Amino acid sequence: MICLVLAAGYATRLYPLTENFPKPLLEVGGKSILDRILEDVDATVDVSKYVIVSNHKFVEHFENWKKNCKLSKEVVIVDDGSVCNEKRLGAVKDLSLAIHEVGIDDDLMVLAGDNLLDFSLGSFAKYFEEKKATCVMRHYEEALEKLRKTGVAEIDDTDKMLSMEEKPQEPKSHWAIPPFYIYAKSDLALIDKALESGCSADAPGGLIMWMCQNYPVYAFEMPGKRYDIGTRKDYDDLRLFF
Repeated sequence: MICLVLAAGYATRLYPLTENFPKPLLEVGGKSILDRILEDVDATVDVSKYVIVSNHKFVEHFENWKKNCKLSKEVVIVDDGSVCNEKRLGAVKDLSLAIHEVGIDDDLMVLAGDNLLDFSLGSFAKYFEEKKATCVMRHYEEALEKLRKTGVAEIDDTDKMLSMEEKPQEPKSHWAIPPFYIYAKSDLALIDKALESGCSADAPGGLIMWMCQNYPVYAFEMPGKRYDIGTRKDYDDLRLFF
């Protein structure tokens, strides 16, 4: 399995903190967000390579991070060429770019570079091995206003996704879908097909919305919490927590 981190966003809601510095490299409790994510993967998931997708504006920061990171496998930095938020490629196009540029031909764990978990991703990888199909994570969200700001899925009693909507005004369930995915090797070719079919390229959930309409996708129920660092308050609260 290869682990890919989507880290090409511009985090405009955290300006001026992230105006000239990438959010995944912000420090939380003495470590960068990215280090916290990948140290867990390195210890609990059998991966052969790490791929970090950056925009052009911040790529030097990630290259400098790479020089000092202590991961046990090769790290590849991919520059998507964008220089500002208005010209960003979008998560799905970044994913496609990395697959072609690196030559990825393996099961692929895809993680957002600005979310932390209080449980190990090893449990997610184990679930994928049981299902042998593309998987997402899910958690139960009671609050309607939060459901309207995230992806929401309908799930059957076998964990199979029946549908998904991004930021629905009238959610069809309470299952929220955070940006953690494992794509089966056999499904990687579907990513370009989805883009050609007009799937939303901006948010990574757009690809899952398209895939679950035509192909099996399963949803792993998270055994703990995730922390989405979307605002300065989120970041400050998380630093206090750690």
